[in-house]
Amino acid sequence: LNGCRFLSLDDATNRNLANSDPDGFLRDDEYAVIDEIQRAPELLLTIKRMVDENPKVGRYLITGSVDLFHHSISPDSLAGRVEVVELMPFSQAEIDGSGVPQFIERVLSGNVSDISREIGRTDNFVERVLLGGYPVAQTMNELPIRQRWLRGYAAMLAKRDLSDVARVNKANQFARLIKLAATASGQLLNFSKFGSQLNIDSKTSDRWLTLLENLFLIRRVPAWHQSSRKRLVKSEKIQFLDSGLLAAMLNIDTESIQANRHLLGELLECFVFSELLKATSLADKQLTLCHYRDMEKFEVDIVLERPFGEVVGIEVKSRVTIWPKDFRGLKRLQEISGNRFVCGVVLHDGEHIKQMYPRLFAMPIKVLWDL
Repeated sequence: LNGCRFLSLDDATNRNLANSDPDGFLRDDEYAVIDEIQRAPELLLTIKRMVDENPKVGRYLITGSVDLFHHSISPDSLAGRVEVVELMPFSQAEIDGSGVPQFIERVLSGNVSDISREIGRTDNFVERVLLGGYPVAQTMNELPIRQRWLRGYAAMLAKRDLSDVARVNKANQFARLIKLAATASGQLLNFSKFGSQLNIDSKTSDRWLTLLENLFLIRRVPAWHQSSRKRLVKSEKIQFLDSGLLAAMLNIDTESIQANRHLLGELLECFVFSELLKATSLADKQLTLCHYRDMEKFEVDIVLERPFGEVVGIEVKSRVTIWPKDFRGLKRLQEISGNRFVCGVVLHDGEHIKQMYPRLFAMPIKVLWDL
């Protein structure tokens, strides 16, 4: 990026010039970094023309705090001219400065039976979950200050960035939606429930939740299913993408977790899901993150699936002690997926990697970034 001019469209002068005279805005720049591009979407037509005139790779790095190619910007506007990279909050490996995690490669290959050993408890377990991965949050040592910033960040998205991706004139209701989504994280999606609490219809609540996805706050998690199984629950789940933000929205802090350990469980599935999502972006093969639930109340928190059908099930527990019942859902998934089932893992606050049943393991949560 040496020699590139940095242009932020949060700056009113830059934004006004980009909207009123896009050609003049970029005329003198062979290379440029343009931040918050969604605030001046018309600029993309100018970028497209300049790239066509001079197709040198890497002329422009354009970034935004919302999904650039939904709603405000047509995905066709830079078709064939752009590579899209989704930057999520920092992973635990990035925060620790360690290498690329090997967990996903190991479990997908089934190469885990040789690693039964003690690796120690997860350092600063609760603190890691409450911190999350937002870069600015890493600089704030005091939890109350950090959580105020995170809540303010969510409020800013509801008021400012929302207008960049959609015409929603009810910012207060949208802020409430973020709070409601936090309370529903890890649960099955219920559009009617969201709608009734916000006085909007189910179709509108569906659209608004999509906007939360475009703001990189949540992710819809599809249900794992196979056509031969008729009694599977096919509803999506909702997951927040950052456990620190989720904790802030739910007002969960260290003291409340000490008083009620169950609160950690509400955050932990989000934490693990986010770590897996970041790790899958580094994997060579395409992976889908799903969940499993059937009509008999068997469920698995997270299911990793490869395009050709290989399946890994992951359960998340905040406890140190693991019980046979914790493998109940994984055993059902193993049964119905047959030869497609590679292995199942219960992640928990323990110290040892142990094989509990054929192809079923208990592992400390730290294996997600320290294996």
